[in-house]
Amino acid sequence: MSELWTNCIFLLAFCSGSGFGIPNKCDEVRKVFQLREIGPNQLLPLSPRPGSDLQVCVSKNLTCCTKKMEERYQVAARRDIQNLLQTSSSSLKYLIARNVAAFQDTFEVLMRQAENHTNVVLQESYRNMADEAEVPVRELFTDIGLFLLGSELNVDDLVQRFFDALFPLVYNHLINPGLSDISPGYAECVRSSSRDVRPFGGAPSILADQITRSGVSGKLLLQALHLGIEVINTTDHLQLSRECRRALLKMHYCPHCQGLTQSKPCMGYCLNVMRGCLASMAEIDAHWREFVRSLEGLSARMHGPQDLEQVLLGVHTLLHDAVGHAQKNGPRLSAQVHKLCGPPSRRPAQSVSIQHSSGRESIPLKAPVKVSGDSLAVRRRDFLNSLRLYRTYYGGLADQLCVSELASGDGLPCWNGTDMVKSYTLRVVGNGIKAQSTNPEVKVKGAEPVINQIIDKLKHINQLLQGKSIPKLGSLDQIETGSGDAEGRYSGDCDDEDGCGGSGAGENKRIVPRVSKLSPDVSGDHKHQHHHHHYPPAEDSEAKGRSRSLGLTGAIWVLILPCLHMLLAL
Repeated sequence: MSELWTNCIFLLAFCSGSGFGIPNKCDEVRKVFQLREIGPNQLLPLSPRPGSDLQVCVSKNLTCCTKKMEERYQVAARRDIQNLLQTSSSSLKYLIARNVAAFQDTFEVLMRQAENHTNVVLQESYRNMADEAEVPVRELFTDIGLFLLGSELNVDDLVQRFFDALFPLVYNHLINPGLSDISPGYAECVRSSSRDVRPFGGAPSILADQITRSGVSGKLLLQALHLGIEVINTTDHLQLSRECRRALLKMHYCPHCQGLTQSKPCMGYCLNVMRGCLASMAEIDAHWREFVRSLEGLSARMHGPQDLEQVLLGVHTLLHDAVGHAQKNGPRLSAQVHKLCGPPSRRPAQSVSIQHSSGRESIPLKAPVKVSGDSLAVRRRDFLNSLRLYRTYYGGLADQLCVSELASGDGLPCWNGTDMVKSYTLRVVGNGIKAQSTNPEVKVKGAEPVINQIIDKLKHINQLLQGKSIPKLGSLDQIETGSGDAEGRYSGDCDDEDGCGGSGAGENKRIVPRVSKLSPDVSGDHKHQHHHHHYPPAEDSEAKGRSRSLGLTGAIWVLILPCLHMLLAL
């Protein structure tokens, strides 16, 4: 009896020393599965099992995965990569969106400053008509502001409308002043005669031309930046191909099926997978580089007549000279108006005191608004200096993700798609669609249609930015903004593995919101959108020892059962 006890004690010690007491590796898989919220724990097997039903994570050894788990892993792998894409582009997207808002704010401040300067000049030089001129001045700058922010207004019309409204005031107070104001009917006749008698000389056409030149440049700058945001939104939410999704599953989560939850892919393996998955995005690279260069070219041309800030802040000078021109030619204009409208018809005398009792000089003028921060030129320069750092963004995106986020470090054991190894031995392909013909990990059919669409838009805006195709007024809006196409659809096939319907995935297809033209979508905390984790690399012996330990387990149970039987008999 004592001899049997001795043998049992020795056998238990042997079991402990041989690793039999180590927890089932599927327990670690279960923890990670739950931690990353991949799916319900009921999908996991209680112990390693044959994986004959698996489609991607195929292995000759026992596995901790089921077919349902494999489907959930594929959805998780796609989600992880899309989160990584959004995180990597968040700083670029924020840079552009922040400057869109800054440029729009600066435009609006310039409008107010130019309006105040104009009113001050009229008050100082033509006090009698200054109060009444405030309304048409305000309407002029409101219309210019709407034009700059995208409204399809005809600049010639809005400028001529302003000078038409100004002429009755100039006629009444400077050319043919009287003890009372001209009647509303006569004022309307004077207004209608403005385009025939041309009281302000060439000032209306000069101002319209300056606003058109500088305004189109300003509108084009904003339109280009909105397109930049659209490009980022499109690539952030690009649907990945079936081949790519399977490759991502194999790279990210197939090692989990073998209990290797802390593994990372080899660098060459990661580059092949990511360069294959992002091959379409790499096609944007040349056009994105040209986009940055074209913006720099446009900014360099925005001086003199195309300098919006200079034009707006010079309106008061042009207007002062235009009114002086009309006053100088008063006798001729008076005769022409008399011929068209007859002698001046004035209001009853009691209305005189209403007009001239306005003591504007006793009311302090609002000080001209200062442009907050830097000028438009300085803002453009600082923005382009920052944007230049992202000119190679799309060409190096796959490499950046592998180096900074996904792949194992040099000299460390890594996953090659099948097992843990010291290094990846297959050929590593380059970036772009053509280079993927020899990719051993991902089959790439061609560029995604949505990428071709965004490339066409980049080509068009680049032509406009370079001045090769000057748009008609209002036609800039033909370059629509938003993410994806007009109906929010994206290319790429969709099946049960996507979570678009059917069994296994249980996720609905996401509808990505479009971006408002004047309010770029920068909502959300991009810093917390990704769910990838960093784990230390697994030991190289982990995979090799797994099958050996499982085979040893059966033999040990045969030896230990007599001991357990004896203990129960006691």
